[in-house]
Amino acid sequence: MKARHSLRIAALASAAWGGAVSLPAIAQNETPAFDSGSEIIVTARRREENILDVPVSVTAISSESIARLQANDMSGIQGAVPNVNLVQGRGSTSNSNFFIRGIGQPDALQTFDPAVGTYVDGVYFSRIQGALVNLFDVERVEVLRGPQGTLYGKNTIGGAVNIVSRKPSTTDFKAMGSLTYGSYDTWLANGYVSAPLVQDKLALSIAGVYDKRAGTVTDPLTGRKYNDRDTKAGRAILRATPSDRVELILSGDYTRQRTAPTLGYATAPLTNVLYNSAFQVIGVPVVKPAYPYGKYDYKASTSLAPGQGQRLDHWGLSFTANVELNDAVTLTSITGYRKLRPDYYIDFDATELEVADAFVGVHQKQFSQELQLKYDSGPLSGVFGLYYLNETIRSHQESYDDNYLQLQAAPGLILPLTFTRFIDDHQNVKSYAAFGQMTYDLTRKLSITAGLRYTKERKEYNRSTYTVLAGAQTAPFLFPGSLPAPYNDLDHVDFDAWTPMATLSYKPTRETLLYATVSKGFKSGGFNGRVNGLGDVTQVVDGVTTIIPYFKPETVWSYETGAKGSFLGGRVNLSAAAFYSDYKDFQARVGGGTTGIAGGSFPVVNAGKLRIWGVEFEASVKPMRNLNVAASVGYLNADYKEFNDGRRAPAFSCNPTGNAITCKPPFAPPMTVRLAADYSIPLGSASLTLGGDMRFVDKQWLSVDNRPGLQEDGYTIANAYVQADFAEGKYYLRGAVKNAFKELYKTDGQEFSSVGNIQTVYYGDPRTWTITAGFRF
Repeated sequence: MKARHSLRIAALASAAWGGAVSLPAIAQNETPAFDSGSEIIVTARRREENILDVPVSVTAISSESIARLQANDMSGIQGAVPNVNLVQGRGSTSNSNFFIRGIGQPDALQTFDPAVGTYVDGVYFSRIQGALVNLFDVERVEVLRGPQGTLYGKNTIGGAVNIVSRKPSTTDFKAMGSLTYGSYDTWLANGYVSAPLVQDKLALSIAGVYDKRAGTVTDPLTGRKYNDRDTKAGRAILRATPSDRVELILSGDYTRQRTAPTLGYATAPLTNVLYNSAFQVIGVPVVKPAYPYGKYDYKASTSLAPGQGQRLDHWGLSFTANVELNDAVTLTSITGYRKLRPDYYIDFDATELEVADAFVGVHQKQFSQELQLKYDSGPLSGVFGLYYLNETIRSHQESYDDNYLQLQAAPGLILPLTFTRFIDDHQNVKSYAAFGQMTYDLTRKLSITAGLRYTKERKEYNRSTYTVLAGAQTAPFLFPGSLPAPYNDLDHVDFDAWTPMATLSYKPTRETLLYATVSKGFKSGGFNGRVNGLGDVTQVVDGVTTIIPYFKPETVWSYETGAKGSFLGGRVNLSAAAFYSDYKDFQARVGGGTTGIAGGSFPVVNAGKLRIWGVEFEASVKPMRNLNVAASVGYLNADYKEFNDGRRAPAFSCNPTGNAITCKPPFAPPMTVRLAADYSIPLGSASLTLGGDMRFVDKQWLSVDNRPGLQEDGYTIANAYVQADFAEGKYYLRGAVKNAFKELYKTDGQEFSSVGNIQTVYYGDPRTWTITAGFRF
């Protein structure tokens, strides 16, 4: 396997660098058209700056590069940024699975907070549901690596993805659009128009996307298709500039998705539980073999009926005011309201059996308010901010498990036990923060930055669940009401933290930067959203069985040094960083044993400590006028220094021997590599561009419990395109292919080994092609 990938990388690298295959360049210091000497402006530090002046590991991806990456949503960036994992997650169409430098959210449950923050025009998205944002009207995407807290409204422990929409121009009319057709009957239409309503004072932009594709996965038993796309989304932005010192922006967006279920593939034998008449376990027979259709070939089955698909409605409003109080001080207010409603049917076992199917309906709403006071005068600049978030989440869930339990009523007589679980829960989160960061220029070349954040959060949670077994309903289990005293009224918990940062930066020349930084990250704790019984909140602490009603926060100390520079008039852009992270109290869901008719338990524990270190390198080079070449490499070394599963249950633990070396952190591939190039041929007022890229993502585990089937051995993806531009770029025609070598690769996994031995993986798309016609004025 390693040899195959090494040969593939070598061949593609040789082709890319030799010009036989040319690809869209994307690097930390990228310019959209690679114009010599042009600047890349980012807002990574909440103010517009040249990327060469920002002592932060940030990759900026322009709208042109997003198109060349063939990225319809955030998952299209996977493999393009070193040490960053951005994929569609956890058996849904719109869930995100974001990991940066080995830090992310290993469970999709809504009671876990994202470790990587997603911001759209400054507004934080509280859940990974709905965070796989479509990129139809984006000016750029900024991916910041490392803890973010002293500049951003919501603290994020692993990093941030900052999505910046196009602002409407108050002076010029602009319009662009495209229509795409491709394999699997893909139809993709994008449109954008911006017009001044009052010259120099008021402007409106409207953008929309229609994205529909047939399923890539076929159920051999029924012929039905799954893993499709069906999205309609739009955004309107009203921008007013009543004076040179005031800017007001009102934005509204809406996303609607209606798709079939997202099917994975079973990688372990599925089992059920056989009871005798006294409800004692007498066997765990296999009911379905692993890999039921052999090697994966985009075939999988489900017990979900037609109409049991996935629906998402997600909309939001935001209002941003930027007011220059004087030449040195600017006040910014960002007010956001969002409402999210995903209704998902999920087949966790990914077979025609009903070992574990579920309906998950979530109603989420959030209100956020952020105030920033920005100062910039002489050698001193910085930001002070206040942040408030109020989020409410309600969910109704149903788990269908009719093929999971059986009863041996008499010798030779085995009867199925129909089983359904019903769950209703509610969570409210209130988050308050004060933060600030100041930079002082000690000399024209040497600067020091210091920042501090205080975060306080309160989480309230309650839950009710009951089961219907063989037609008989059990008494409900309440959280916290069914816990023994004194825990039976513990329905809320408070967390707070001080998180500092400090940076020393040095600019040997105007176009180069050296920096070193240290920062602390924090992610609050919470309640286990799978509390079906006492076993889910019970752990063994120092040999004593103890009730642990909630899990504690995570913290990380991150140390980083880096360099970046632009050379030869902007034709060569380089950046590099090395980092070390000391990560404590990692929040992990581990499997419990199969006990009683409710099946296994799902405790969430602060499993231990991680040591994560690595290096990153990005480069873009323009060796000749019409040729652009780019490369990025990330190396990541992530290990547990301690993993305490709280149970010491060898059959069900990620840590069966008690030795942390047997367990590896999930979604932490040791290597990520990208090579890219594009070559343009001028043809009078037209041009022809050949481009593409190669991305390698190394082996990685896809779940906290390191099960053999939940591992990706590493994969290489090659993409290419050819584009003809006409009338000086006003019109274009593009043909493109993704996954040209038909690489079979895993992107995510579901592990519920304590229920039916479920170990399900999800695969990336097969080879696809598209043809696009577009215009831009």
